[in-house]
Amino acid sequence: MENHARVKNNNQNQRGRGRANANQGQFEGQGRMNNAHSAAAAGEGSSNSGAPSCGKELTTSPFFIQFGSIQLQHATDPPTSELRSMEISHLVPISSHPETSKLLPVKRPDNGGHSAAQNLLLFVNHFYVSYNPDLTILQYDVDIKLEMQPKNGRNVEISKPEMRMIRDKLFSDYPRQFPLSMTAYDGEKSIFSAVELPEGIFKVSVSKGEGHRDYSYEFTIKLVKMLELRKLEAYLTGSLQSVPREILQGMDLVMKENATRECMQIGPCIHARKHNSDVDLGGGIIASKGFQHTLKPTSQGLVLCVDYSVLPIRKQIPVLQFIEEHLNINFTTRSNLGGWERRSIENALKGLKVTVTHRKTKQHYRIEGLTRQITKDIRFVLEDCAGRSRSRSTGVGILDYFRDKYKKEIKYKYLPCLDFSKNKNINYVPMEFCELIEGQRYPKEMLERNAAQTLKNECLAEPKRRMQVICDIVKERDGPCGGNIAENFEISVKTEMTEVVGRVITPPDLKLGDANGRSARFTPNNKYDCQWSLANRSVLEGKQVERWAVLDLTSFDRFQLNADRFIQQLMARCKRLGVHMAWPLFCEASNMDVLSNTITLRDLLKSINQRTGSRLQILICVMTKRDPGYKNLKRISETEIGIMTQCCLVNHANTAKEIYLGNLALKINAKLGGSNVELFDRLPHFERDCHVMFIGADVNHPGSWNTSSPSIAAVVATINWPAANRYAARIRPQCHRKEKIENFGEICLELVNMYSRLNQVRPEKIVIFRDGVGDNQFDMVLNEELTDLKKTFNSDGYNPTITLVVAQKRHQTRLFPQNESDVRGNGNVFPGTVVDTEVVHPHDFDFYICTHYGSLGTSKPTHYTVLYDDHGFTSDEMQRLIYNMCYTFARCTKPVSLVPPVYYADLVAYRGRLYHDALMDSSPASILSSPSSSTLSPSSSSSASSPLSSSSGYDVATAQILVEFLEVAITSIVFLKGIYPSDAFERRRYMNVVVHRARHPQLRDYIHSAVKGLQPFIEKGVVDRVAVMFFNNDNIPLERFVLSLMVSQSYKSSVEEADLEFSLRSFLVKLPASESLSKVLPRDCRWEITAYFSTLPQASPSKEDLWIPTDTKQWDQPPLITPIKSLSSEPLGLQLYLEHANMFKATPQGN
Repeated sequence: MENHARVKNNNQNQRGRGRANANQGQFEGQGRMNNAHSAAAAGEGSSNSGAPSCGKELTTSPFFIQFGSIQLQHATDPPTSELRSMEISHLVPISSHPETSKLLPVKRPDNGGHSAAQNLLLFVNHFYVSYNPDLTILQYDVDIKLEMQPKNGRNVEISKPEMRMIRDKLFSDYPRQFPLSMTAYDGEKSIFSAVELPEGIFKVSVSKGEGHRDYSYEFTIKLVKMLELRKLEAYLTGSLQSVPREILQGMDLVMKENATRECMQIGPCIHARKHNSDVDLGGGIIASKGFQHTLKPTSQGLVLCVDYSVLPIRKQIPVLQFIEEHLNINFTTRSNLGGWERRSIENALKGLKVTVTHRKTKQHYRIEGLTRQITKDIRFVLEDCAGRSRSRSTGVGILDYFRDKYKKEIKYKYLPCLDFSKNKNINYVPMEFCELIEGQRYPKEMLERNAAQTLKNECLAEPKRRMQVICDIVKERDGPCGGNIAENFEISVKTEMTEVVGRVITPPDLKLGDANGRSARFTPNNKYDCQWSLANRSVLEGKQVERWAVLDLTSFDRFQLNADRFIQQLMARCKRLGVHMAWPLFCEASNMDVLSNTITLRDLLKSINQRTGSRLQILICVMTKRDPGYKNLKRISETEIGIMTQCCLVNHANTAKEIYLGNLALKINAKLGGSNVELFDRLPHFERDCHVMFIGADVNHPGSWNTSSPSIAAVVATINWPAANRYAARIRPQCHRKEKIENFGEICLELVNMYSRLNQVRPEKIVIFRDGVGDNQFDMVLNEELTDLKKTFNSDGYNPTITLVVAQKRHQTRLFPQNESDVRGNGNVFPGTVVDTEVVHPHDFDFYICTHYGSLGTSKPTHYTVLYDDHGFTSDEMQRLIYNMCYTFARCTKPVSLVPPVYYADLVAYRGRLYHDALMDSSPASILSSPSSSTLSPSSSSSASSPLSSSSGYDVATAQILVEFLEVAITSIVFLKGIYPSDAFERRRYMNVVVHRARHPQLRDYIHSAVKGLQPFIEKGVVDRVAVMFFNNDNIPLERFVLSLMVSQSYKSSVEEADLEFSLRSFLVKLPASESLSKVLPRDCRWEITAYFSTLPQASPSKEDLWIPTDTKQWDQPPLITPIKSLSSEPLGLQLYLEHANMFKATPQGN
């Protein structure tokens, strides 16, 4: 059903969707809405067509409000007359901040720590590298392009393998001028050489195989830098402060050149082409064994760090054989394919690269899909070089073509062909003539259970075996030290591992509850794993769980939950641990299918919430298996309904082992704000200090295959002292794969303010742990994130002392005990093992510490680097601080491998990724519509936030502040996009922030009346989001800026004006600095204001306040999302993001 409406205002101007006619002073058009509601509205408005002409004609559209399929049209129009030119006077001066000096990482304060309960002799997988400091390596810039560019002018992208092939051809044509063994190539833009090479442009002809003409390329080579190794020597000895990264990059490439030529490179790993030692995982997949290596400057000099690697890859076999092994389809016993088999084959092959066997060629082809027709039915038109047809009007069949052209008879005529078509060039090849190329990774999460376990066993090599494999790799001919390339650069590598002395730190004393629930001192006596048992012990502070329920998602499954038994045993285990649980209010029966339907799931959780009468403390959800719908459950329950959940699997619940129920109880108590364990003594270096905050920060990036999803930044902070074991968190979406945390200072200030509200004082000292950054990003962390933090704190009159530490797990350094008698179990080092000599940085304050016990594989220590330190930590103090904190992780009864602030930040960032993915699955165009910031706590329940839509609504004062803010924000967006003359705006102050206000009365009145019209609906709590959308002259959407405001439910309907203004002011300060907002649009654009409603507002009986529902405008395809600004500061959460057209078209499927 489709409803149309046309309305007029009191001035007889027609209202509706359409283009303004400035001469007639009217709008004419219609509003639409599919499937549901319709209403008509009219109101005051004027076009003021007689305004003086001096500027551009405005052709903006009416004001629409929409949510989902609900769209309402407001009666007020944007101005349509030309704007008058006006001088801007009384400009507000903007203060400028002086540039500060660049920060450098702090130096090591001593010669390493001395505190130790035991010393261990260790081998480290660092191999000493010697070099000639008098040598100069020449760096050349390389540019490769086709000699004859295509007629369409489109640039032809040349792949890395093709570039190497072109390089090899040039060097083989001129071996004396270009000695291959004296050079190293990165496969793209740089060649490093030990001898001088000729410069200039060289023509290279390369044949791509039989049936293809030779391709001519222009190979341009130019000397750009001379890398003197004496500078590296100066850096290692301390006489040069800055890291000679270009020299290290060049030498690292030299060390990788031999392995790159002899083996296959899969990401950063090198794998042998011979698969003698590889393990067959079944299904056409093998576990390929390889290695990673990199050069590192250390205290002993330059070293080569080599580590063992295992990756699942597809076999280099014919495509048909791969399908038979992978999908268990036998092609010899059938004459056709079913629909399911066809889809399975296409899913298994799409995106893979193959080579063809019916002719000689080195060219690789990417599979875009399968042909719609089977091979015997495919016909095509042959064309000559001029594009003229050389075949009959009916075309030529592919069977005849292969028979005549290649003397090949196609056997499997009933199969579809592989589609290699690219840029409208049709290219179909029968499957039987295609073979997978080497080194194509297979996603390990898609492996079957047995294959996944086999891969895990291969990856988790025990220390003794891993050390032997690494030593063998170093000595191999095709390894990092093989060949003569390194020798030609006068580089040699010692084949023995580095020997160091490690120190084992004494574990801290803990504070636990005894059998009677009283606080007691406990020392982990088992030095081998440092775990502690909860037998005859209790948590330190157990919460009363009186309002809880069970959601049984196994009710219609074969393996159902034994609810009564599970509940009784869980309650009994919790009681023994000091967590007292009443009988659950109810046990709701459902099934796993509800997790995949967000509408049904939302209704189910709402009914559960309403059924309790008041808010549940926790909802325990029992699932039959790990399911993708888990992310929907977490997102809806935590960000929409406001229910804390704890999930568990039915097999574990029915088995109900003591250890499992104990871990479940720990998680429940932590989520409800209890304290499971604390340190008995205060943390090292802060024994006498009051109020110290620990902050952890991390960024979660989307997978490499994802080109548009935002990265998720997470910042957590302790909110209690001296226990320092309760955390609050903030989640922020930011630009795709951007590691720098945007507005880091504001996020931290929000957490400081939360600490202040809870403790009535701000922390005097702050220690920040930053995760996920590499060595080359230390400068960004120091001079961008830390500088922003200090500037934000200073502007708020807050000047704490700060220490900044980077934690790194993505490195290849491993520790191996020299004497097996010194260790136990599988041979890993003890928890608390520290190495801070020989293998660490020559000058910086860093160390390796293994804080956990590795029961599987070889333990990987965490590498900590102190970048900034106001507190004057010694090596011993920093190492003991980190080690002691690793005992306070709430989820387990043993020390963890990563300092808890970073561990929690990683978990929170992953939870943010789940929220994002769940939103993408349910509504791709609204992926950031949920709160971008949440308060999560592993040891306290979070105060949930909700959008402006609320069952209770908001008081008039709160709604008025929000409306004023919306008017300022929308005006700022319109100003920054530049579609009006700048003279149409003037500077004003709002909340003591410089903003822009529309000077032209019509523009100002339009924005004001449109936003003012939202106030009654904000008071009712039905407005979700407000947006400004820009269109080009052809009415095609260009950009949509969506503004989402979330008010914490804990504040209910009343919010303090001062709290609101603090949040809004800090949001407005950074708005003009947004890159997305500063990008000016063409002057002929039109725009409209939209809003999203949770429910369709009831039509008012007043003729002056009516709305017309119409259809929701959608993008032609899911838009790209660019986060612009987000802020969470109690009680308000704000978020502004940009939706813009996705320019990447879907790849043709060939069917």
